[in-house]
Amino acid sequence: MFSHKLLSNSHFRVAVALLISGLSGASQSAKQAPLVPKPQPEPKKQVTAPITAHPFEAADIQAFLDGLMPLSIERDDIAGAVISIVKDGKVVFAKGYGYADVKSKKPVSPTDTLFRPGSVSKLFTWTAVMQQVEQGKLDLDRDVNDYLDFKVPATFDKPITLRNAMTHTAGFSETAKDMWVSDPKKLTTLRTYLINHMPARIYPPGTTPAYSNYATTLAGYIVQRVSGTPFEKYITDRIFKPLDMPHSTFDQPLPPNLKPLMSKGYKTASEDAKEYEVVQPWPAGSSAVSAMDMAHFMIAHLQGGEYNGARILQPATVEQMHTRQALPAGNALNAMCLGFYEETRNGHRIFGHAGDTLYFHSDLHLMPDANLGFFVSYNSAGKGTLSNRSALWQYFLDRYFPYHTPTPPAIASADSDAKQVTGDYMVSRRLQGNFLFVASMPGEAKLEKNSDATISVAELDGFNGKPMKFREIAPKVYQNVDGQEKLAFYQGYDGRQTFGIDFPFMVFQKATFFQSKPFNYFVLFASLAILVLAVLFWPISTLVRRHYRTRLELNPNERRLRLLAYLVCLLDLAVVAGFAIVVSKSDDVTALNDSLDKWIHLLQLIGVIAVIGTLVTIYYAVVVWGAARAQAHEQEVGAAPYVIPRGRFLWSRLSATAIVLACVGFSWILLYWGILNFRLNY
Repeated sequence: MFSHKLLSNSHFRVAVALLISGLSGASQSAKQAPLVPKPQPEPKKQVTAPITAHPFEAADIQAFLDGLMPLSIERDDIAGAVISIVKDGKVVFAKGYGYADVKSKKPVSPTDTLFRPGSVSKLFTWTAVMQQVEQGKLDLDRDVNDYLDFKVPATFDKPITLRNAMTHTAGFSETAKDMWVSDPKKLTTLRTYLINHMPARIYPPGTTPAYSNYATTLAGYIVQRVSGTPFEKYITDRIFKPLDMPHSTFDQPLPPNLKPLMSKGYKTASEDAKEYEVVQPWPAGSSAVSAMDMAHFMIAHLQGGEYNGARILQPATVEQMHTRQALPAGNALNAMCLGFYEETRNGHRIFGHAGDTLYFHSDLHLMPDANLGFFVSYNSAGKGTLSNRSALWQYFLDRYFPYHTPTPPAIASADSDAKQVTGDYMVSRRLQGNFLFVASMPGEAKLEKNSDATISVAELDGFNGKPMKFREIAPKVYQNVDGQEKLAFYQGYDGRQTFGIDFPFMVFQKATFFQSKPFNYFVLFASLAILVLAVLFWPISTLVRRHYRTRLELNPNERRLRLLAYLVCLLDLAVVAGFAIVVSKSDDVTALNDSLDKWIHLLQLIGVIAVIGTLVTIYYAVVVWGAARAQAHEQEVGAAPYVIPRGRFLWSRLSATAIVLACVGFSWILLYWGILNFRLNY
């Protein structure tokens, strides 16, 4: 599978690739016996896919996972993990590995240890939406404004619908501000959050997949409004209680009875535990659940909306949720369902959802033709990898559902097609319409043609940490040479060449020359280098003149302009330094709140002055060139009162011109990339 380098806010390298069946556990909790589930009623008979190779039995699954998990979490400095697996309406395996609390050596329990599944929480929200659709209170294709007590501005001709929200095609920019708060007391109401943090609309609805936490939160608020019940209480009453999920909640802070059961969260197991994460847009990712509770939820979705006699959805509604929706790339790639997304592999249609908080990292997979569900959650990322879960799932599939990837025939136009698709691509999920749009520049994906007519994307790694190589298997459709991952190219709604990957909630749009990372990196770093040198040589040149007792032969007007030009250089550098400090605060995401607003606006004000000051540097350069020509002429005709070395004429012209180019280049970065956009809904 793809590494999560392009799928998460931080870039992580792939690490785990071990498959050592039968290895003894490395931690105390790894030796615990798998949980024996309560007897479940016989499920409805369904056609299941044939299971080959290793027998799909609890004993074999335990031997396999006990051989993989303990070494994996110890090697990658992960505190703990939990897994639950269901098949044919029953829990066939549920077990914890490592520790819920490293300091006290508290083991992970699949029954009552709570983990944060992050965006897997969205599946509860979307299930709630579909419950209201069943009741006739919601229509997936109606304008969301019809259900709100505030308005989403009509930026485009088409309104946003719940179907758009459920397929991540609402067209919103990404948001970061106030996503996490340091204290539950700082949480606002859903309505207040949605009004105060409404992101820019950057795509027409239904045209461009771009993952949106905001759109999910909007849907959660709509459920709250039409049901007349607070969102978190609604989920508890209508989903958690019917499915016998006593160790699950959206409440923040945790209820007193669940707080002692919560696993600690860690960056790495060797570091101290972190505080409980408080998520502001809580319908998008604030739940805390146990693995056994999640097993009940998976069974319900695999059994047509029913678990142990309790029904949360009608079978037709469940089927609707699990059905592929329209995808711009057609049928070449996985598609969004309603809330779930496809992740088909090993010849089986699979759909599910991943989720990440700052410290917890989770995956949920459903394979309907085998009536199988798989949930895994880690309470720490460990040594820089989020792909432990991807490797675990892939090796699990290869063991119990082995598959041979067919070798497609060669495409005659492969070489020319590869040349045509190379370039830099911007991810559709980006912070646009605010000052953090500039963050999308370093995040661009570079697609290159290889000598064998394959293509590679530097940011799409395999488990070996190296970029995958993709071979064309159909017109503009590419497959990993050593695997099943695919890319497909198509023309976006705006005419831009676009490619999708196996994760259908975002795509990559070809950057124009002026958007491309190489061009902008050259402009940025060349400008900064000149600005730094100019500021450094300003006092140095003064000291050199004093040492040699020479004068700066400028008239008063030229002196003033020279001083102003250097001050503009200082202002540009001040903007860079200031925003570097702001960005450094993003290590603590709870610091991205209103307290930064005044400093951001101050830096933007300095930036505006610097951009206007660029006109001064241009005028200064014109004056310098004019004065140099005049002095050179006087010297040639013998009218100059003293001799000025010709090199000084050249140096003065070059330095003034370089300063102009640097200030113009830096102004381009400030203006084009939205740094001077005073919108603070970032």
